[in-house]
Formats: sequence, C-alpha cells, structure tokens
Amino acid sequence: MGKLVVWNIASVDGYFEGAQQWDLRLHEHIWGEDLRQLSLRFGEELGLLVFGRVTYEGMAAHWPDADDESEIAEYMNAAPKLVASRTLTTATWHNTEVAADIVDELSRRKRVDERPIYVFGSALLTDSLLQAGLVDELLIGIAPVILGEGTPLFKPAASPLPLQLVEARAIDTGGVLLRYAVPSAEQTSRIERHAERDV
Repeated sequence: MGKLVVWNIASVDGYFEGAQQWDLRLHEHIWGEDLRQLSLRFGEELGLLVFGRVTYEGMAAHWPDADDESEIAEYMNAAPKLVASRTLTTATWHNTEVAADIVDELSRRKRVDERPIYVFGSALLTDSLLQAGLVDELLIGIAPVILGEGTPLFKPAASPLPLQLVEARAIDTGGVLLRYAVPSAEQTSRIERHAERDV
C-alpha cells in the first residue's frame, strides 16, 4: 500500500506564500544543498506527484523549460502526475492525468501503488486530504524567516489533529525539516479518549 506524503515549505509564522499568490520568496531563505539533496531523493523514490490546480498550473509553467536545477527538472517533467481539478479537462504537462474526485482516486491509488505518493505545495488540497484521512505523513520545511502576512499553510479545523514526530533536523541554511506521521482516524480517537481519561 502506498504512503501519501505532503511536502511544503512554511515560514516560522506559518505562511506558505506571501500576501500575493505565488509569492514564494520565503523559499530563498531555506534553499541550499541540503534541500537540493532532499529534492533529488524525492525523484528517486516517488511513484506519483499530486497537485491542486493552482499549484499545478504554476509548476507546469515553470518546469518544462527550466534551465536551472536540471536533475530536478528531469524528474519533475518525467514523473507521473495527477492534478486535482473539477474545471480542467486536459493537462498539457507531460505525463499528467486529471482527477475530478481526488479523494476517490487517491484512495484507489494508495491501495494499488507501492511507491510513495507526494503532494507538493497545494495547501487547499492538503486540507481536503487531511479531512479525508488520506495523509500518512507531513514533511514541512520551516524557512528561517517571519513573513508577517500571507496565506497560512493549514486551514482552520473543527478539532485538533494530533501528530507524531518522526524527525526534526536542522539544515545548512538555518531551516528545519519536520516530519510528522498523521495518525489514522481510529488512532486519533484512541489518543483523544486517553487524553480525556488523564484530565
């Protein structure tokens, strides 16, 4: 069964982009050799890349003609890709499929795929997948910068979602990589019942 991993970068104050859409200058504060090596590792292990529509359109505009980071561009262009959208009918970026019902499609793919499925960026999609209980792991790069304003990485939720820390590692630019396992709904229920008994 495939593991679904969400990868994103956020500022110390929790924003994944600035006040304007696609203002990703916070990436300049965390990008370095450690993050480059992590990106190359993604390319070696992933079985599928998943994007929300907005992130997909930005990626599709950048990577096909990217003249920097050629090794990363190579796997980004070659990898199987899935874009979640009810409005797109076709996707022009090489090796891309469109799924109108992304929860159903990823539920099916997790059952049949053995390699990891990565969601890159796509905060709205991440929120939907967390609510559906499909995310197995959150991998978050904390950029060493306070933006002060922007779009929050995580959306308001009706109840807390406990996470289990798997790894916390400082990297060469002063950023931190945080890897969290996301408990299943059954595990979360057990954690909440245990917490209530301790009160």
